Amino acid sequence: MRAWNAAISHIEDHLTEQVSGAELASIALTSEYHFRRMFATLAGMPLSEYIRNRRLTAATAEILAGATVLDTAIRYGYGSADAFSRAFKTFHGVTPSKAREPGAMLHSQSQLKIHISIEGSTNVPYRIVEKDAFRLVGFTTQVPIIHLGDNDAIRQFEQGLDAQTVQALYALSDVEPVGTLSVTEYLEDDDTQVIYWHAVATTVNPPEGMESQQITAGQWVVFSTEGPAPEAFQQLWATAAAQWFPANPYEWAPGPQLLKAELNATGDYGQAELWIPIVGT
Repeated sequence: MRAWNAAISHIEDHLTEQVSGAELASIALTSEYHFRRMFATLAGMPLSEYIRNRRLTAATAEILAGATVLDTAIRYGYGSADAFSRAFKTFHGVTPSKAREPGAMLHSQSQLKIHISIEGSTNVPYRIVEKDAFRLVGFTTQVPIIHLGDNDAIRQFEQGLDAQTVQALYALSDVEPVGTLSVTEYLEDDDTQVIYWHAVATTVNPPEGMESQQITAGQWVVFSTEGPAPEAFQQLWATAAAQWFPANPYEWAPGPQLLKAELNATGDYGQAELWIPIVGT
């Protein structure tokens, strides 16, 4: 983790400058895709949000010390005093002028330090699958990333799907993981949102009205769990980032992540498998 903490320190040393994900990944000795996925999972927030919050935390100290809004905005790379004030209010809930008033309640983003302890007694059940090319077929939407708890956008999307169409989709499933899948796929230019699929893995061509994406052959790591939903299922991503990837010679590869879940009658408990595409290092 020394290289990863060096990357985080690099952010601190360049809060008033533009820092790219590629630059940080190079310091962390990994690919940008792997760095962004691991960072978001370990920190519980996207890299862009962390950098923005650290800049606003540092800028707030200067505002409270008497710096003008315009000078601070320019120093931290905002295009105007208004743009800075909007970001400031989003972060703190108050404007810069209100922040200077006695007793104003403000927020602070602490500097992250990554510490991962891997003990010999830790047992992470997983399997590596060499998977042939297949096709994702289903329905998609764009939703915000929620690291813990219910995702209302996904729930509303699922509830809006026609039951007969969903049944027809299920009938197309003919390769592992078999059954209806909850699929997430990261966007290239936005690490706060994902493309969400209600889909199946199949080798057949999609019927009219369904979306499709060809997935190339490759390696996948598969984690299993059983417990309260959705918390136990979401924990699979944390297990992958905090325990499995640091202990194994693989990186998170670009591509969709497949979650197969089976819930009880009340929908609050179940079993799940998480499939993550990987590449050897």
